[in-house]
Amino acid sequence: MSIYRVHFKWKEKDLQLKATSLDLTHPYFVSIKNLIINKESKLIIDPSEDEIKRLFGKAEHLMIPFQNVSLIEEFKDDAFEEAKVMDFKLLEEENK
Repeated sequence: MSIYRVHFKWKEKDLQLKATSLDLTHPYFVSIKNLIINKESKLIIDPSEDEIKRLFGKAEHLMIPFQNVSLIEEFKDDAFEEAKVMDFKLLEEENK
């Protein structure tokens, strides 16, 4: 199963959602279903994750305009946790 990470702009903020269902067949919108939102409370709170939960936590289906979407990433379920953005200098050091 694939997991999608959608980067988009919402009310002048850059946000990202994770979901297991994505449909790009609509002419004006990216259709997102089956959102992956962490429902459990944590000791360390990520403000962006908390905002996603507050804004979209109860939604079953989102339609985001194409012009607001900047990037869509697809991961295999087992590779999702390993995927992360790294500083270029750290990446150089790892490859030495």
